[in-house]
Amino acid sequence: MSSIIRPRINDFYNIPFTQEEVDFAIPFLEEDIPLYVDPFLLWKSPSQQDNALHSLITNNFNHLGFLVNKGKIADAIDIIINASECNEVGLGNSKTKDGKRIGEKLANSILGVFSNIPQIQKSGFTHFEEVQLLVDNISKDRISDIACNFISSFLIDYTIQQSEKYGIPIEHVTLDRIYNSKKNKFETESTFLPINPNTKKPIWFVPKRWLRFIPWINPDDYFQSYYTSEIDKENSGKINRIQLLDFNRQNYDLVQIYTQIKERQFENCKSDPLFSQIPVTSAKRKLSTIIKLPSGKTDNADKQYENNVCPLLASLLYPHLDFAQEQSRTESGALIRDLIFYNNRSFDFLKDIYDDFGSKQIVFELKNVQEITRDHIFQLNRYLNDNLGRFGVIVTRNKPKKNILKNTIDLWSGQRRCILIIDDEDLKLMTQVFESKQRCPIEIIKKKYVEFLRACPS
Repeated sequence: MSSIIRPRINDFYNIPFTQEEVDFAIPFLEEDIPLYVDPFLLWKSPSQQDNALHSLITNNFNHLGFLVNKGKIADAIDIIINASECNEVGLGNSKTKDGKRIGEKLANSILGVFSNIPQIQKSGFTHFEEVQLLVDNISKDRISDIACNFISSFLIDYTIQQSEKYGIPIEHVTLDRIYNSKKNKFETESTFLPINPNTKKPIWFVPKRWLRFIPWINPDDYFQSYYTSEIDKENSGKINRIQLLDFNRQNYDLVQIYTQIKERQFENCKSDPLFSQIPVTSAKRKLSTIIKLPSGKTDNADKQYENNVCPLLASLLYPHLDFAQEQSRTESGALIRDLIFYNNRSFDFLKDIYDDFGSKQIVFELKNVQEITRDHIFQLNRYLNDNLGRFGVIVTRNKPKKNILKNTIDLWSGQRRCILIIDDEDLKLMTQVFESKQRCPIEIIKKKYVEFLRACPS
């Protein structure tokens, strides 16, 4: 996988599909997806299945209270500790794919709400995310992981179903922590699942409709939109986190009112996309900024160029190309900014590029220069040779001279490499197409590719 930057599971298995067309969040192999399961999205979903899963999560969490009230504290501690981490889903901000479970002290703090808050002792939670407002060190990643573990059987079945649908290989695995909702305990289970080729550990897929950056019910929103405006007007919210949590435990009825407000506002609760295109107005604004910039590095023009071209191109080329990442590299003492896209072969000429040039990913190199030189061509060519296949694109300010175009044709003739050059006028046309929605901006790059092939000797 050394040729793939920020690899995903479909890239490893060479299966062409885009994030847009699949129901689940495509897992990265080396890092987590920076989103979290928000149980509230299951509660407000029009899907009865999602509603039932929300009830299952809530009931399983409330069972901890049943155990506490029966004096089975050790059993409850064991369950909440095991439920507190779910590496299989790969959600969060970890760069190692391995998280840590909570300790016994925090587990006891969580379980304490079932015995110390009369309303919860009597009726349990309706939305267990409220625990963030009652116990310190419970964050969005814990809420997400607990939710996933309590519906692990569903996620396993869902993963198998999606794997079979898209031809993702699955292998026999033995899982030692699958929650059995009928028996209310974790058990060992043998099944078949996709495997992360780096860690050799199983992967669970998660529906992307469940994912948010921040849960709908969360401490910051509670403090800013409810506590300071409705409860503590006189002191303007001058209270530290520990004091606030203690206040909430002593006044849980106010927490319930906040939750009821959030329920009434449910239509505003939407999943966060894994990638979001910028609006047309923003695209036009960024294009205008690009056009007005001088070439070169004066007044950080090169940085401004990169900062505007990166989000513009990522949006213009979506969904045909999924954006992988920006990265900087040094060639001959010069810092060069690249945009890397996954080549999902979702457009006819993208399949040609994959087949003809071995490009599993496509690199766009940004050059805010007055004139492209042979050195720029050779820099990108060396990079393609080392890492990414034999196709790349230079994004620059002005149309290249004939001798530069000849250099690119010579590269094709001698080494069967293709380097296209797009300029400000091409970005203008792509943005116009993006606004009109009559065609796809990627067709402009296809046109350049066709023109390039016509100029090459047969």
